[in-house]
Amino acid sequence: MDHCLKMSFVLIFLLIQLANGAETKQVKIKRALSAAPPQVAKAAKVVDMNAQGKMEVLRDGTNGFTCFPGHPGVVGDVAMCADGPSLQWASDWKSHKPKPTNAQPGIIYMLAGGTDWSATDPYATSGTAIKEPPHWMIMWPFDPKTSGLAENPAQTGTWIMWAGTPYAHLMINQRP
Repeated sequence: MDHCLKMSFVLIFLLIQLANGAETKQVKIKRALSAAPPQVAKAAKVVDMNAQGKMEVLRDGTNGFTCFPGHPGVVGDVAMCADGPSLQWASDWKSHKPKPTNAQPGIIYMLAGGTDWSATDPYATSGTAIKEPPHWMIMWPFDPKTSGLAENPAQTGTWIMWAGTPYAHLMINQRP
């Protein structure tokens, strides 16, 4: 087989991989870690969901934070890094538990920005996506009536997402 034919096969293979969204482990790790401050990212665990729907460890960590690369272009599935209490909060939300069971506030970083379907409905799956600037969150019930904080999305400052629900949490639109 001549060199041009071999190169054509390689090029076709690479184009198929790109079309199928194949990403290297290193690309996923880099994207996941972009969500956290450097002091958190340097020792964070990185996990991703594999093709069988199971969580796969891409890199071990030692600081209690777990980072996820998300899937670019999928609303609500963005790069993030969460501590243990936040992982419990997210598990409860995903399972539609009546309220979160984390016993202490959690922290989630989304310093690469994010998207979601709703600022008011935790379980919305369609509509006009909201774009969120780089931010971090405190996963603990916050009430706009007692805190005086806004409940409308903002590109700067702090506001309460999903206010009035058990999954209300604080959105802090800035880098920590």
